[in-house]
Amino acid sequence: MELPNIQILDEKDKRLHQKSEEVTFPLSKDLIQTIYDCLTYLEMSQDEELAEKYDLRAGMGLSLCQIGIMKRIFVVSEDHGDGTFGRYIVINPKIISHSEELIYVGEGEGCLSINRETIGIVPRYARVKLKAYNEFGEEYTIRVREDIAIAFQHELDHLEGIVFTDKIDPKNPFKNKNIMREI
Repeated sequence: MELPNIQILDEKDKRLHQKSEEVTFPLSKDLIQTIYDCLTYLEMSQDEELAEKYDLRAGMGLSLCQIGIMKRIFVVSEDHGDGTFGRYIVINPKIISHSEELIYVGEGEGCLSINRETIGIVPRYARVKLKAYNEFGEEYTIRVREDIAIAFQHELDHLEGIVFTDKIDPKNPFKNKNIMREI
């Protein structure tokens, strides 16, 4: 398997703090290929052997703004642990509803654009329902929960120009931890 030519922007890049634009259909063949390349990159990063070979940090999601394409598109690849992956292509997403319950990642969230240690928690909804489109312009509705819900919300933030560290209170990085559930 060959590593796709994906160059991930560092957090210092101003584009990561800009809002991405709505996508119009049909998508170009090049853009569809880029979407598939991002999924392949994520899957390779989650394979220990390939990650070591190519010096990759494991990633579960990637917004196209993280590679300099300012479109409202993100992908998530969920490792099922048996050599297969759940692939999500999410274009022009809109949250329809969410749970009241808040959760957070115990060891802290990570981001392929942030190459430093971060301390603190980010409150996320335990369950999210959204409307989006696939790469062919077909609308769908999806409900996600737990770690996939966190990944979707993390990537949705990127589309709004928000990096997860923006959501950590610098004075109190574990603020309100007692009212959320750790996952």
